[in-house]
Amino acid sequence: MSKAIYPLFFEGGHKNSSSSGSSSRSSNSRHGRISGGGGGGGGGGGGGGGGGGGGGVVVVVVVVVVVVVVVVVVVVVVEVVVVKVVVVVVVVLVEVEVVVVVVVVVVVVVVVVVVVVEVVVVEVVVVVEVVVVEVVVVVVVEVVVVVVVVVVVVVVVVVVVVVVVVVK
Repeated sequence: MSKAIYPLFFEGGHKNSSSSGSSSRSSNSRHGRISGGGGGGGGGGGGGGGGGGGGGVVVVVVVVVVVVVVVVVVVVVVEVVVVKVVVVVVVVLVEVEVVVVVVVVVVVVVVVVVVVVEVVVVEVVVVVEVVVVEVVVVVVVEVVVVVVVVVVVVVVVVVVVVVVVVVK
């Protein structure tokens, strides 16, 4: 193979070789009939691509770590907010429960007072009715007695006057 490459670089080939061989080789090389010399230079370019992959993996790992940290922070913040909301709701419910209990106690006290006042009023009304009825009965009886007494007295006076007049 080295004998085939040399005639491409040296016109006429080696000095030791026969003139017929060198002329045929030199004429072949001049007219482009010898092939196979130009294929060796393309192999060295492929090695550089591997270095970039390491940087891509680091970027992906950093992005994943940042996303995980952001998700954890968001979850913690949401948890804190939810806990605060639950505490506020529980406090409000307890305050509302206390207010409801106070309102219920006030309503019960008002109902008891109304019932007691009603009972007292009913007793007073009953007593007043009884007293009024007794007073009315007494007054009526007294008036009847007075009327009867007056009628009896008038009748007696009239009878006495008539008797006196008749006798005279």
